[in-house]
Amino acid sequence: MRVAIGSDHAGYRYKQILADRLRDGGHDVVDLGTDGPQSVDYPDYARAVAEAVARGEVERGILVCGSAVGVSIVANKVPGIRAGVCHDTYSARQAVEHDDMNVLCLGERVIGVEVAREVTDTFMAASFSDEERHRRRLDKLLAVESEYMNSGTES
Repeated sequence: MRVAIGSDHAGYRYKQILADRLRDGGHDVVDLGTDGPQSVDYPDYARAVAEAVARGEVERGILVCGSAVGVSIVANKVPGIRAGVCHDTYSARQAVEHDDMNVLCLGERVIGVEVAREVTDTFMAASFSDEERHRRRLDKLLAVESEYMNSGTES
């Protein structure tokens, strides 16, 4: 699978570790930065990853910052993105299977590196169930997004 990965300075170390793990697992990784531990602004990297997913350049995205909250908020502003903060494997699997989550957000200051690896592996292995009840709920979610996009009102 082709996946974009990005982080700010607070998530740089995990981004590097997870990118290597993804490559070792046979995934095509597009690293959208940051390229070092120097202080940067997380919205720049969250937007880059989210836009790559939204444009279809990659199938999924992974974002890492200190808490995962900031990158999640930014990514979810991009139409077509369903980003979630997941710090356990159940949430990572369920969010993809039930909600078709396409961007995983992790907090380097919140979870250990081994948990981050397990959550990432789970996210990458999961797929949307396409069960009727999940499809119905996803369609409702997409309708909300469409309504706000078409009205010119920002969410």
